[in-house]
Amino acid sequence: MIRTQCCIVGGGPAGMMLGFLLARSGVSVMVLEKHGDFLRDFRGDTVHPSTLTVMQELGLLEEFLRLPHHKIHRFAGYFGGERVEIADLTHLPVPAPYIAMMPQWDFLDFLARHGKAYPGFTLLMHAEAHGLIEESGKVAGVRATIDGQSEEIRADLVVGADGRHSTVREATGLKVLDLGAPIDVLWFRLSRQAGDPGEVMGRFDVGSILVMLDRGDYWQCAYVIPKGGAGKVRAAGLAGVRATIGRLVPAFAGRLGELGSMDDLKLLTVGVDRLETWWRPGVLCIGDAAHTMSPVGGVGINIAIQDAVAAANILAVPLREGRATDADLAAVQARRLFAARATQAAQVFVQNRIIAPTLASGGALHVPFVLRLMQWLPFLRRVPARLIAMGVRPEHVHTTPA
Repeated sequence: MIRTQCCIVGGGPAGMMLGFLLARSGVSVMVLEKHGDFLRDFRGDTVHPSTLTVMQELGLLEEFLRLPHHKIHRFAGYFGGERVEIADLTHLPVPAPYIAMMPQWDFLDFLARHGKAYPGFTLLMHAEAHGLIEESGKVAGVRATIDGQSEEIRADLVVGADGRHSTVREATGLKVLDLGAPIDVLWFRLSRQAGDPGEVMGRFDVGSILVMLDRGDYWQCAYVIPKGGAGKVRAAGLAGVRATIGRLVPAFAGRLGELGSMDDLKLLTVGVDRLETWWRPGVLCIGDAAHTMSPVGGVGINIAIQDAVAAANILAVPLREGRATDADLAAVQARRLFAARATQAAQVFVQNRIIAPTLASGGALHVPFVLRLMQWLPFLRRVPARLIAMGVRPEHVHTTPA
């Protein structure tokens, strides 16, 4: 049997940030990551100003920005052949007014390295939780397989930070509210060449949507399709995908040979849901385990990190002193619930009012009125910039090193 004050299931952005902050505050914390490394592509790589501000508050921003990354300052959309400006981050009054496109494995390795500087921090790789330990109506730990061996980890608090397919969430039996998503996404890469615009681009045309993220030396592309439509796309074959992408981005037609097979397109099944209650005695869910986000706005990783910061602010001292209560867990949900609900409401609005009608369209495509208004009144672009960059309720680090 292993003993720790806090056992975090999931070594993603929420789990690693919470583990680092708690260990920094003197809490004994163990993070379980089921994989042997963090090398997984097309995971949340959009590090927004809200997260960069957290890094500055920790005194780590300068070092963090030495990691490989590419800066994004603007969002633009193309409706048919017409370009519209959507958001301009350069006016934000923050230390880093841009989105840092950074491989998630670099970000997680960075947090792991700094976490290990504290004696209370333990990161276990090849460690997969497969059940909760319950005693007297309270979660008292997790059952896990670590390097192929069955183990029991006893903890004052178990945190589920294991994503949208959370083992912890499923084991709690907590009720999930499904808000629905009319889309799925196929991810792929295309090379970036001199003269390409340096921004996030959304390409909207009759029945088709392509979002392109500038990664410096390549474009990370999201081919948006109707929910459950991946089979139809695959049945149409690679030629059909190339034809659609070529129509959406004619200037990239010469690069479509880089798509060598349908295996180059990675499916993301989009979902938008959240737990009605994020906790039970002895266990708390945060990040996608508590509220699965749509890829709209690329905010998921940053909302998860905000959850982690809020959780650390509320729980660090009670955990360190061995007096964490149900009221403390409820306080984390109370702090973060509005931000999660408001963000999901905005995503559902965009999905249902802009994305789904575009995919279903068979006629001429027009610029939505709200985006047309932003062209007439440029200062309005600061509103989506603020919401995308900082979120609804940005959190600040209040914990202190032990």
